[in-house]
Amino acid sequence: MSRIGKMPVPIPAGVKVSIEGHTVTVQGPKGTLKETFHPAILIKQVDGKLVVERQSDDKKERALHGLIRTLLANMVHGVSEGYRKGLLIAGMGYRAAKQGANVVINIGYSHPVVVKPVPGIELDVEGTNKIVVKGVDKQKVGQVARNLRMIRPPDSYKGKGILYEGERLKLKVGKAGKGATGA
Repeated sequence: MSRIGKMPVPIPAGVKVSIEGHTVTVQGPKGTLKETFHPAILIKQVDGKLVVERQSDDKKERALHGLIRTLLANMVHGVSEGYRKGLLIAGMGYRAAKQGANVVINIGYSHPVVVKPVPGIELDVEGTNKIVVKGVDKQKVGQVARNLRMIRPPDSYKGKGILYEGERLKLKVGKAGKGATGA
């Protein structure tokens, strides 16, 4: 049996979970998430906890068991506390500013890049070189952060670009050029 799949998911105070067939709706102070799961996995609410069980020992069901439990835990965590991902902008003259709900990034291109937030995602700018992506859906937060990072991926030679908060970039030496003899 899956070690992760058999652990119950605690439901904190202020979070309401409703299960209708294979569709689970989780409501909390930060928002609402709704997801439909595979019918081979049973989801039950017992004593203020979500319990995930599989019907057989089939290979596909074993693979889904831990996955669905983790997705449910992410949903509960998202509506109760939310998710946050920070991005740092590194480089001379690179900066970000908030204009209404949009974020305008000057990142070395001939024009500023305007980023519009995805529904359910909030973009904040702290200072001039930090963008914070917030939301209740872990997958959306991660995807928006990746899309922002891909505007100018970090350069391993110059150390410039958009990096995840806490990411360490190992700088490469670069081309050494010709020797001192000039041959």
